[in-house]
Amino acid sequence: MQQDIINAITTVFSSVDQRNWEKIESVMAGKVLLDYTSLNGGEPAEKTPLEITTAWAALLPGFDRTHHNVSDFDIKLEGNTATAHYNGRGDHFLGDEVWSAIGTFDTALQQIHGEWRITKHKFNVEKQEGNTQLPLKAKQIVKHKQTAPSIEKVDIESEGLIVKGNLYRPYDFDESKTYPAVVVGGSWTTVKEQMSGLYAEELARQDFITLAIDPRYFGESEGEPRFWENPEAKIADYKNAIAYLKKVSGVDADNLFLTAVCASAGYMANVVKESDDVKGFATVAAWLHDAESIKPLYGGEKGVRTKLKQGIEAKQKFAAAGEVEYVATVSKTDKNAAMAGDFPYYLDPKRGAIPEWSANRFAVMSWEDWLTFDPMPVARKIEVPTLMIHADDAALPDNAKKFFNTISTDKKVLYWTEGSQLDFYDQPKQVAESIAAITTFFKTHIN
Repeated sequence: MQQDIINAITTVFSSVDQRNWEKIESVMAGKVLLDYTSLNGGEPAEKTPLEITTAWAALLPGFDRTHHNVSDFDIKLEGNTATAHYNGRGDHFLGDEVWSAIGTFDTALQQIHGEWRITKHKFNVEKQEGNTQLPLKAKQIVKHKQTAPSIEKVDIESEGLIVKGNLYRPYDFDESKTYPAVVVGGSWTTVKEQMSGLYAEELARQDFITLAIDPRYFGESEGEPRFWENPEAKIADYKNAIAYLKKVSGVDADNLFLTAVCASAGYMANVVKESDDVKGFATVAAWLHDAESIKPLYGGEKGVRTKLKQGIEAKQKFAAAGEVEYVATVSKTDKNAAMAGDFPYYLDPKRGAIPEWSANRFAVMSWEDWLTFDPMPVARKIEVPTLMIHADDAALPDNAKKFFNTISTDKKVLYWTEGSQLDFYDQPKQVAESIAAITTFFKTHIN
């Protein structure tokens, strides 16, 4: 019983450090009497969980990171209510400075439907250490990050073709300064206005110059046939995106990074292996398959052989007559679709089914290239600092762990969290958590 109470309380502090606002709200009652008057002045106020996390979200993401530690719990139980008195310390880091608040907490809880929920939360500050002006600076940083970055459409030459990109700069871009830069990749078959653009925009809010592209054959970029998922071509396009970004005004060419969502993880891993320009690599819900792991996804060994045969024959038809065979990229009802089943991100116009992508076509010749592509052996050749963000419900979690364990550098972090594969494409919780982790990781490794 007491451990359940402690777990509810510690969830608040660990989730604050993770910026997991929903989890904080899950351990609070409908109304919470919040009392931070010993630190901030004013009066105690009864607030909803959403009001509390909204206020915290206006401050805490302005720090590079925070670390809270609570200990020495004194729990008193009375029926379905409890009180807890305990020690606490919060360290808040920004650049090379830190602000620490140290004291005790008094938290009241009530058992609701068998779960302990916080009804009162009071901080009794005893002392502060470090720079006490950091909270004001953090609030200003959050406000700054909420302002939209500028977007510029750019043309990138890649093996004789024009690849179109969206270049993002921080809204207060200063031409006299240089900024670290990031090329962002998305899932297979996607365009720059989908998840790669979202992550590029959010990273630009963190003072990176970022670039999301339409790889050849997709979106606004050149290349025939259309909608051909070609790993080799995408690897070349990402390399040329890096070469382009190096020359962009304001880019710190010594601090170029890659961020890959889903399938682009395998493509960008090959770029990292072969490029001396990349200083760090981050993956989000990386899709990393090999010959064995794809079999259950495509109807077993027989299903894979069938799709390979279809892909080879489609290539032969295109070479002989210029005819391109297509199937739907995603469908709930068509078993021949590249993604057959319920994939709401691609089916919802408010999410991924946007006009820039809505043709929903997949070149059948892609099957040979996609199914024979195996990024797993590349891991041992990755020597730059690498962050992998993944979850049990994301794609091929065992492969993600295997890939991470094989990476040769010791400057690597596996950030295991919660969420489905599609959640990481655009859902606020997973995106915000991933952006926070990527920002901290990249800025730690800036030269």
